[in-house]
Amino acid sequence: MVFRMLRNIYEWLKSLVIAALLAYIIHTFLFAIVIVSGPSMEPTLHNGERLILNKIVYKIHPPERGDIIVFHATETDDYIKRVIGIPGDKIEFKNNQLFVNGQPVEEPYLGDVYTGDISPFTVPDETLYVLGDNRNNSSDSRIFGPVAIDKVVGRVKIVIWPLNKLGFID
Repeated sequence: MVFRMLRNIYEWLKSLVIAALLAYIIHTFLFAIVIVSGPSMEPTLHNGERLILNKIVYKIHPPERGDIIVFHATETDDYIKRVIGIPGDKIEFKNNQLFVNGQPVEEPYLGDVYTGDISPFTVPDETLYVLGDNRNNSSDSRIFGPVAIDKVVGRVKIVIWPLNKLGFID
C-alpha cells in the first residue's frame, strides 16, 4: 500500500517536472507572450494587448519588410516596431510618402499621420530600420537609428488578448 502511494507520488512529480521543463523550453526558445506597452504601434496594436512572440522564426529566415518585431532596445526594455528597411535598403520620406529603394510603399496600417520628410538613408549591414505605426508618437529608428539584427527577439503575428481582438495581425 505504501509502495503504491509512493509510486503514484513519484509518477505525479515526474509528470510535473516534465511539464515544467517543456514550458521552460517553449518559453525560452520558441514562443512567449508579450504585452503592448504604450501607443507607438496604434492603430495596429493597442496598449495592454497580449501577443504571441515567435522566437524561432528568425533562426529559419531573416526579418522581412513589414514584419512586426520585438527587439532589445535597452538592457531592460524591449520595443515592438514594424520593419521598414532591411540591410542595403535605401529609405526616404518625401511629401509624407515612404520610398524604399526609390519605390513608393503603401502603408494602409498608418491612417492619417504625418511622417515628415527624411533624407535618404541606406540601412547598414546586419541592421533593420524600424518605425512605429503611430509615427507621431513613436521612438524608433528616426530617433535611435537602425536596430542590430542580433537584438531582435522575434516576430509577433497573433493577438490573444483581449478576446475581441483575437486573431492574426495584418
